[in-house]
Amino acid sequence: MRRRPGIVVLVFGIFFVISLLTNIQGPLLPDIIGTFQLSLGLAGFLPFAFFVAYGVMSIPAGLMIQRFDEKPVLLAAFVGAFLGAALFVTRPTYPVMLFSLFTIGLAMAMLQVAINPLLRVAGGEENYAFFGVMAQFFFGAASWASPYLYQYLVRQLGPQATEGGNAVIALLQRVVDPGRAWISMYWVFTAVTLAMVIVIALARIPRVELAESERAGTMRSHAGLLRSRLVLMFFLGTFSYVGLEQGVSIWISKFLQDYHQVDPQAAGAIANSWFWGLQTLGCLLGLVLLRLFDARRVLVAFGLLAAGTLAAALTGPRAVSMVAFPVVGFWTSVMWSIIFSLALNSVDRHHGAFAGILCSGIAGGAVVPLVVGRLGDAVGLRAAMLVIFVPIAYIVSIGIWARPLVQNATIRRRKEAAA
Repeated sequence: MRRRPGIVVLVFGIFFVISLLTNIQGPLLPDIIGTFQLSLGLAGFLPFAFFVAYGVMSIPAGLMIQRFDEKPVLLAAFVGAFLGAALFVTRPTYPVMLFSLFTIGLAMAMLQVAINPLLRVAGGEENYAFFGVMAQFFFGAASWASPYLYQYLVRQLGPQATEGGNAVIALLQRVVDPGRAWISMYWVFTAVTLAMVIVIALARIPRVELAESERAGTMRSHAGLLRSRLVLMFFLGTFSYVGLEQGVSIWISKFLQDYHQVDPQAAGAIANSWFWGLQTLGCLLGLVLLRLFDARRVLVAFGLLAAGTLAAALTGPRAVSMVAFPVVGFWTSVMWSIIFSLALNSVDRHHGAFAGILCSGIAGGAVVPLVVGRLGDAVGLRAAMLVIFVPIAYIVSIGIWARPLVQNATIRRRKEAAA
Protein backbone atom coordinates (compact mmCIF):
# COMPACT_ATOMS: atom_id res chain seq x y z
CA MET A 1 0.00 0.00 0.00
CA ARG A 2 1.33 3.47 -0.90
CA ARG A 3 2.51 5.71 1.90
CA ARG A 4 0.28 8.58 3.04
CA PRO A 5 2.41 11.36 4.56
CA GLY A 6 -0.67 13.56 4.99
CA ILE A 7 -2.29 10.91 7.19
CA VAL A 8 0.93 10.59 9.20
CA VAL A 9 0.80 14.34 9.90
CA LEU A 10 -2.89 13.98 10.81
CA VAL A 11 -2.07 11.24 13.32
CA PHE A 12 0.62 13.45 14.87
CA GLY A 13 -2.03 16.16 15.19
CA ILE A 14 -4.41 13.73 16.89
CA PHE A 15 -1.71 12.75 19.39
CA PHE A 16 -1.20 16.46 20.11
CA VAL A 17 -4.93 17.05 20.66
CA ILE A 18 -5.29 13.98 22.91
CA SER A 19 -2.50 15.25 25.13
CA LEU A 20 -3.83 18.82 25.08
CA LEU A 21 -7.20 17.67 26.43
CA THR A 22 -5.86 15.02 28.82
CA ASN A 23 -3.00 16.48 30.81
CA ILE A 24 -4.17 20.01 31.59
CA GLN A 25 -6.32 19.01 34.56
CA GLY A 26 -3.56 19.42 37.15
CA PRO A 27 -2.83 23.11 36.44
CA LEU A 28 -6.56 23.86 36.30
CA LEU A 29 -7.42 22.08 39.55
CA PRO A 30 -6.74 24.95 42.02
CA ASP A 31 -8.92 27.29 39.94
CA ILE A 32 -11.66 24.67 39.65
CA ILE A 33 -11.60 24.11 43.42
CA GLY A 34 -11.85 27.85 44.02
CA THR A 35 -14.61 28.43 41.47
CA PHE A 36 -16.89 25.62 42.61
CA GLN A 37 -15.81 25.67 46.29
CA LEU A 38 -14.84 21.99 46.26
CA SER A 39 -13.25 19.82 48.90
CA LEU A 40 -10.20 17.82 47.84
CA GLY A 41 -12.40 14.72 47.71
CA LEU A 42 -14.88 16.31 45.31
CA ALA A 43 -12.00 17.65 43.22
CA GLY A 44 -10.67 14.08 42.97
CA PHE A 45 -13.85 13.08 41.14
CA LEU A 46 -12.81 15.24 38.17
CA PRO A 47 -9.87 13.07 37.02
CA PHE A 48 -11.96 10.05 38.08
CA ALA A 49 -14.70 11.00 35.62
CA PHE A 50 -12.16 11.42 32.83
CA PHE A 51 -9.97 8.37 33.31
CA VAL A 52 -12.66 5.88 34.30
CA ALA A 53 -13.93 6.38 30.75
CA TYR A 54 -10.78 4.64 29.50
CA GLY A 55 -11.67 1.58 31.54
CA VAL A 56 -15.15 1.63 30.06
CA MET A 57 -14.25 2.25 26.41
CA SER A 58 -10.81 0.76 25.62
CA ILE A 59 -12.01 -2.76 24.81
CA PRO A 60 -15.29 -1.73 23.07
CA ALA A 61 -13.33 0.77 20.94
CA GLY A 62 -11.18 -2.04 19.55
CA LEU A 63 -14.27 -4.05 18.67
CA MET A 64 -15.85 -0.99 17.04
CA ILE A 65 -12.83 -0.44 14.81
CA GLN A 66 -12.88 -4.07 13.65
CA ARG A 67 -16.51 -3.59 12.60
CA PHE A 68 -16.67 0.00 11.32
CA ASP A 69 -13.06 0.91 10.35
CA GLU A 70 -11.03 3.88 11.57
CA LYS A 71 -12.68 6.92 9.99
CA PRO A 72 -16.17 6.51 11.52
CA VAL A 73 -14.61 5.85 14.95
CA LEU A 74 -12.30 8.87 14.69
CA LEU A 75 -15.20 11.06 13.56
CA ALA A 76 -17.47 9.83 16.35
CA ALA A 77 -14.72 10.41 18.90
CA PHE A 78 -14.14 14.02 17.92
CA VAL A 79 -17.88 14.73 17.71
CA GLY A 80 -18.20 13.37 21.25
CA ALA A 81 -15.26 15.43 22.50
CA PHE A 82 -16.70 18.57 20.86
CA LEU A 83 -20.12 18.03 22.42
CA GLY A 84 -18.55 17.40 25.84
CA ALA A 85 -16.47 20.60 25.72
CA ALA A 86 -19.31 22.68 24.25
CA LEU A 87 -21.72 21.48 26.93
CA PHE A 88 -19.42 22.67 29.70
CA VAL A 89 -18.69 26.13 28.30
CA THR A 90 -22.43 26.76 27.89
CA ARG A 91 -23.27 25.41 31.38
CA PRO A 92 -20.13 25.69 33.54
CA THR A 93 -21.19 23.87 36.71
CA TYR A 94 -19.50 21.09 38.68
CA PRO A 95 -22.03 18.33 37.76
CA VAL A 96 -21.88 19.30 34.09
CA MET A 97 -18.08 19.29 34.23
CA LEU A 98 -18.09 15.71 35.54
CA PHE A 99 -20.31 14.60 32.66
CA SER A 100 -18.25 16.61 30.17
CA LEU A 101 -14.99 15.04 31.35
CA PHE A 102 -16.47 11.55 31.14
CA THR A 103 -17.65 12.22 27.58
CA ILE A 104 -14.26 13.60 26.54
CA GLY A 105 -12.55 10.61 28.22
CA LEU A 106 -14.65 8.18 26.17
CA ALA A 107 -13.60 10.04 23.03
CA MET A 108 -9.91 10.01 23.95
CA ALA A 109 -10.03 6.26 24.59
CA MET A 110 -11.50 5.70 21.12
CA LEU A 111 -8.78 7.83 19.55
CA GLN A 112 -5.96 6.06 21.41
CA VAL A 113 -7.09 2.68 20.12
CA ALA A 114 -7.61 3.85 16.52
CA ILE A 115 -4.52 5.86 15.66
CA ASN A 116 -1.64 3.43 16.25
CA PRO A 117 -2.62 0.93 13.52
CA LEU A 118 -3.42 3.89 11.25
CA LEU A 119 0.08 5.27 11.79
CA ARG A 120 1.62 1.88 10.87
CA VAL A 121 -0.28 1.71 7.60
CA ALA A 122 0.06 5.36 6.56
CA GLY A 123 3.76 5.60 7.35
CA GLY A 124 4.82 2.08 6.41
CA GLU A 125 5.72 -0.81 8.67
CA GLU A 126 9.43 -0.19 8.16
CA ASN A 127 9.03 3.36 9.56
CA TYR A 128 6.61 2.49 12.37
CA ALA A 129 9.13 2.61 15.22
CA PHE A 130 10.47 6.00 14.08
CA PHE A 131 7.03 7.53 13.60
CA GLY A 132 5.92 6.05 16.92
CA VAL A 133 8.66 7.96 18.73
CA MET A 134 7.76 11.10 16.78
CA ALA A 135 4.12 10.70 17.82
CA GLN A 136 5.14 10.49 21.47
CA PHE A 137 7.16 13.67 20.95
CA PHE A 138 4.04 15.51 19.77
CA PHE A 139 2.09 14.04 22.69
CA GLY A 140 4.71 15.27 25.15
CA ALA A 141 4.98 18.66 23.45
CA ALA A 142 1.27 19.32 23.97
CA SER A 143 1.46 18.32 27.65
CA TRP A 144 4.41 20.69 28.08
CA ALA A 145 2.81 23.57 26.18
CA SER A 146 -0.76 23.45 27.53
CA PRO A 147 0.07 24.93 30.99
CA TYR A 148 1.79 27.84 29.24
CA LEU A 149 -1.33 28.38 27.11
CA TYR A 150 -3.43 28.31 30.28
CA GLN A 151 -1.09 30.81 31.95
CA TYR A 152 -1.32 33.14 28.93
CA LEU A 153 -5.11 32.98 28.78
CA VAL A 154 -5.71 33.71 32.47
CA ARG A 155 -3.36 36.70 32.27
CA GLN A 156 -5.18 38.07 29.22
CA LEU A 157 -8.69 37.31 30.48
CA GLY A 158 -8.43 37.53 34.29
CA PRO A 159 -9.58 40.43 36.52
CA GLN A 160 -6.32 42.35 35.96
CA ALA A 161 -6.44 42.06 32.17
CA THR A 162 -6.87 45.09 29.92
CA GLU A 163 -9.21 45.22 26.96
CA GLY A 164 -7.89 44.73 23.47
CA GLY A 165 -5.23 42.32 22.32
CA ASN A 166 -5.59 40.04 19.35
CA ALA A 167 -8.86 38.99 17.78
CA VAL A 168 -9.01 35.65 19.61
CA ILE A 169 -8.53 37.28 23.01
CA ALA A 170 -11.10 39.94 22.14
CA LEU A 171 -13.60 37.20 21.24
CA LEU A 172 -12.89 35.23 24.43
CA GLN A 173 -13.32 38.39 26.52
CA ARG A 174 -16.94 38.51 25.34
CA VAL A 175 -17.78 34.99 26.52
CA VAL A 176 -15.49 34.38 29.53
CA ASP A 177 -16.15 35.75 33.02
CA PRO A 178 -12.87 37.37 34.24
CA GLY A 179 -13.33 35.59 37.57
CA ARG A 180 -13.41 32.26 35.73
CA ALA A 181 -10.73 32.86 33.13
CA TRP A 182 -9.63 29.19 33.29
CA ILE A 183 -12.83 28.22 31.45
CA SER A 184 -11.24 29.75 28.36
CA MET A 185 -9.26 26.51 28.04
CA TYR A 186 -12.52 24.70 27.40
CA TRP A 187 -13.43 27.23 24.73
CA VAL A 188 -10.09 26.32 23.14
CA PHE A 189 -10.97 22.61 23.42
CA THR A 190 -14.36 23.30 21.80
CA ALA A 191 -12.74 25.08 18.86
CA VAL A 192 -9.96 22.50 18.43
CA THR A 193 -12.29 19.47 18.50
CA LEU A 194 -14.70 21.15 16.06
CA ALA A 195 -11.79 21.80 13.71
CA MET A 196 -10.77 18.14 14.00
CA VAL A 197 -14.32 17.02 13.17
CA ILE A 198 -14.11 19.00 9.94
CA VAL A 199 -10.59 17.71 9.12
CA ILE A 200 -11.54 14.06 9.73
CA ALA A 201 -14.74 14.42 7.72
CA LEU A 202 -12.79 15.76 4.73
CA ALA A 203 -9.76 13.47 5.02
CA ARG A 204 -9.41 10.36 2.86
CA ILE A 205 -8.37 7.88 5.51
CA PRO A 206 -7.15 4.51 4.23
CA ARG A 207 -8.67 1.24 5.33
CA VAL A 208 -6.39 -0.48 7.81
CA GLU A 209 -5.74 -4.19 7.61
CA LEU A 210 -4.98 -5.00 11.22
CA ALA A 211 -1.99 -7.15 12.01
CA GLU A 212 -2.72 -10.11 14.25
CA SER A 213 -1.06 -8.32 17.19
CA GLU A 214 -3.43 -5.36 16.70
CA ARG A 215 -6.74 -7.23 16.52
CA ALA A 216 -9.05 -6.70 19.46
CA GLY A 217 -10.11 -10.34 19.36
CA THR A 218 -13.47 -11.61 20.56
CA MET A 219 -15.22 -11.43 23.89
CA ARG A 220 -14.28 -15.08 24.37
CA SER A 221 -10.57 -14.30 24.00
CA HIS A 222 -10.93 -11.45 26.48
CA ALA A 223 -12.71 -13.69 28.97
CA GLY A 224 -10.01 -16.33 28.62
CA LEU A 225 -7.25 -13.80 29.26
CA LEU A 226 -9.02 -12.35 32.29
CA ARG A 227 -8.91 -15.78 33.93
CA SER A 228 -5.11 -15.66 33.79
CA ARG A 229 -3.35 -14.51 36.96
CA LEU A 230 -0.43 -13.18 34.88
CA VAL A 231 -2.74 -11.03 32.75
CA LEU A 232 -4.34 -9.52 35.84
CA MET A 233 -0.93 -8.82 37.36
CA PHE A 234 0.17 -6.90 34.27
CA PHE A 235 -3.19 -5.11 34.15
CA LEU A 236 -2.39 -3.89 37.67
CA GLY A 237 0.94 -2.74 36.25
CA THR A 238 -0.61 -0.33 33.72
CA PHE A 239 -3.21 0.62 36.35
CA SER A 240 -0.39 1.47 38.78
CA TYR A 241 1.62 3.40 36.21
CA VAL A 242 -1.21 5.73 35.18
CA GLY A 243 -2.21 6.05 38.83
CA LEU A 244 1.34 7.18 39.63
CA GLU A 245 1.55 9.57 36.68
CA GLN A 246 -1.81 11.22 37.26
CA GLY A 247 -1.64 11.00 41.04
CA VAL A 248 1.43 13.22 40.93
CA SER A 249 0.61 15.52 38.01
CA ILE A 250 -2.99 16.23 39.06
CA TRP A 251 -1.97 17.40 42.54
CA ILE A 252 1.36 19.20 41.85
CA SER A 253 -0.13 22.66 41.51
CA LYS A 254 -2.48 22.30 44.48
CA PHE A 255 0.29 20.90 46.70
CA LEU A 256 2.63 23.76 45.85
CA GLN A 257 -0.15 26.27 46.50
CA ASP A 258 -1.11 24.79 49.88
CA TYR A 259 2.34 24.08 51.33
CA HIS A 260 4.63 26.59 49.61
CA GLN A 261 2.25 29.43 48.62
CA VAL A 262 3.11 29.03 44.94
CA ASP A 263 0.78 30.85 42.53
CA PRO A 264 -1.00 28.04 40.62
CA GLN A 265 -1.47 30.29 37.59
CA ALA A 266 2.27 31.05 37.37
CA ALA A 267 5.00 28.91 38.93
CA GLY A 268 2.57 26.09 39.73
CA ALA A 269 1.55 25.79 36.08
CA ILE A 270 5.19 25.87 34.99
CA ALA A 271 6.12 23.09 37.43
CA ASN A 272 3.35 20.95 35.97
CA SER A 273 4.48 21.78 32.44
CA TRP A 274 8.01 20.59 33.18
CA PHE A 275 6.70 17.36 34.68
CA TRP A 276 5.55 16.49 31.16
CA GLY A 277 8.52 18.12 29.45
CA LEU A 278 11.02 16.07 31.46
CA GLN A 279 8.94 12.95 30.89
CA THR A 280 9.41 13.49 27.15
CA LEU A 281 13.16 14.07 27.56
CA GLY A 282 13.44 10.98 29.76
CA CYS A 283 12.33 8.85 26.85
CA LEU A 284 15.60 9.71 25.07
CA LEU A 285 17.68 8.39 27.98
CA GLY A 286 15.41 5.37 28.16
CA LEU A 287 16.09 4.51 24.51
CA VAL A 288 19.82 4.41 25.27
CA LEU A 289 19.49 2.43 28.50
CA LEU A 290 17.28 -0.20 26.89
CA ARG A 291 20.06 -0.89 24.41
CA LEU A 292 22.49 -1.43 27.28
CA PHE A 293 20.51 -3.11 30.07
CA ASP A 294 17.67 -5.55 30.65
CA ALA A 295 14.34 -3.69 30.63
CA ARG A 296 13.47 -5.12 34.05
CA ARG A 297 16.57 -3.56 35.62
CA VAL A 298 15.78 -0.21 34.03
CA LEU A 299 12.22 -0.40 35.38
CA VAL A 300 13.43 -1.15 38.92
CA ALA A 301 16.02 1.65 38.82
CA PHE A 302 13.58 4.27 37.50
CA GLY A 303 10.95 3.16 40.02
CA LEU A 304 13.31 3.55 42.96
CA LEU A 305 14.51 6.93 41.68
CA ALA A 306 10.88 8.05 41.27
CA ALA A 307 10.17 7.05 44.88
CA GLY A 308 13.18 8.95 46.20
CA THR A 309 12.41 12.04 44.16
CA LEU A 310 8.74 12.04 45.17
CA ALA A 311 9.78 11.77 48.83
CA ALA A 312 11.98 14.85 48.37
CA ALA A 313 9.13 16.72 46.66
CA LEU A 314 6.70 15.98 49.49
CA THR A 315 9.04 16.69 52.41
CA GLY A 316 11.54 19.23 51.11
CA PRO A 317 11.39 23.04 51.16
CA ARG A 318 9.87 25.06 48.33
CA ALA A 319 13.01 25.11 46.17
CA VAL A 320 13.34 21.32 46.40
CA SER A 321 9.65 20.67 45.68
CA MET A 322 9.67 22.96 42.65
CA VAL A 323 12.47 20.87 41.11
CA ALA A 324 11.64 17.41 42.44
CA PHE A 325 8.03 17.24 41.23
CA PRO A 326 9.00 17.77 37.57
CA VAL A 327 11.89 15.29 37.94
CA VAL A 328 9.41 12.60 39.01
CA GLY A 329 8.07 12.93 35.46
CA PHE A 330 11.54 12.16 34.13
CA TRP A 331 11.65 8.85 36.03
CA THR A 332 8.18 7.84 34.84
CA SER A 333 9.18 8.27 31.20
CA VAL A 334 9.98 4.63 30.34
CA MET A 335 7.60 2.87 32.70
CA TRP A 336 4.55 2.55 30.42
CA SER A 337 6.47 1.21 27.43
CA ILE A 338 8.48 -1.26 29.54
CA ILE A 339 5.43 -2.59 31.40
CA PHE A 340 3.49 -2.90 28.14
CA SER A 341 6.29 -4.70 26.31
CA LEU A 342 7.02 -7.03 29.24
CA ALA A 343 3.31 -7.90 29.34
CA LEU A 344 2.92 -8.65 25.62
CA ASN A 345 6.22 -10.53 25.55
CA SER A 346 5.04 -12.74 28.43
CA VAL A 347 2.20 -14.38 26.46
CA ASP A 348 2.26 -16.11 23.09
CA ARG A 349 -1.25 -15.40 21.78
CA HIS A 350 -4.20 -12.97 21.78
CA HIS A 351 -1.90 -9.94 21.87
CA GLY A 352 -4.59 -7.60 20.52
CA ALA A 353 -7.09 -8.57 23.21
CA PHE A 354 -4.36 -8.39 25.85
CA ALA A 355 -3.43 -4.88 24.68
CA GLY A 356 -7.05 -3.80 25.12
CA ILE A 357 -7.06 -5.13 28.69
CA LEU A 358 -3.78 -3.34 29.41
CA CYS A 359 -5.17 -0.07 28.03
CA SER A 360 -8.16 -0.46 30.34
CA GLY A 361 -5.62 -0.06 33.13
CA ILE A 362 -5.56 3.65 32.24
CA ALA A 363 -8.47 3.75 34.70
CA GLY A 364 -5.75 3.89 37.36
CA GLY A 365 -5.65 7.59 36.54
CA ALA A 366 -9.22 7.74 37.86
CA VAL A 367 -8.70 5.87 41.12
CA VAL A 368 -5.41 7.12 42.56
CA PRO A 369 -6.11 10.89 42.31
CA LEU A 370 -9.57 10.27 43.79
CA VAL A 371 -8.12 8.33 46.72
CA VAL A 372 -5.56 11.09 47.29
CA GLY A 373 -8.32 13.71 47.30
CA ARG A 374 -10.58 11.81 49.68
CA LEU A 375 -7.74 11.15 52.09
CA GLY A 376 -6.53 14.72 51.72
CA ASP A 377 -9.72 16.01 53.30
CA ALA A 378 -9.06 13.83 56.35
CA VAL A 379 -5.29 13.93 56.84
CA GLY A 380 -4.00 16.69 54.56
CA LEU A 381 -2.72 16.53 50.99
CA ARG A 382 0.92 15.83 51.92
CA ALA A 383 0.04 12.73 53.95
CA ALA A 384 -2.55 11.63 51.37
CA MET A 385 0.02 11.69 48.56
CA LEU A 386 2.00 9.00 50.38
CA VAL A 387 -0.56 6.64 48.82
CA ILE A 388 1.30 7.11 45.52
CA PHE A 389 4.19 5.04 46.88
CA VAL A 390 1.92 1.97 46.64
CA PRO A 391 1.76 1.99 42.81
CA ILE A 392 5.47 2.81 42.67
CA ALA A 393 6.21 -0.26 44.80
CA TYR A 394 4.08 -2.44 42.53
CA ILE A 395 5.86 -1.12 39.42
CA VAL A 396 9.24 -1.95 40.98
CA SER A 397 7.96 -5.44 41.79
CA ILE A 398 7.19 -6.05 38.10
CA GLY A 399 10.89 -5.70 37.34
CA ILE A 400 11.54 -8.46 39.87
CA TRP A 401 8.87 -11.08 39.04
CA ALA A 402 8.37 -10.59 35.28
CA ARG A 403 9.66 -13.49 33.16
CA PRO A 404 9.13 -12.47 29.51
CA LEU A 405 9.33 -15.10 26.79
CA VAL A 406 11.19 -12.54 24.65
CA GLN A 407 13.73 -10.18 26.24
CA ASN A 408 14.65 -6.74 24.98
CA ALA A 409 17.50 -6.68 22.50
CA THR A 410 20.58 -5.18 24.19
CA ILE A 411 23.96 -4.72 22.51
CA ARG A 412 25.37 -7.56 24.60
CA ARG A 413 22.57 -9.96 23.70
CA ARG A 414 22.94 -9.18 20.00
CA LYS A 415 26.66 -9.93 20.17
CA GLU A 416 25.97 -13.19 21.99
CA ALA A 417 23.33 -14.15 19.42
CA ALA A 418 25.72 -13.36 16.58
CA ALA A 419 28.47 -15.43 18.22
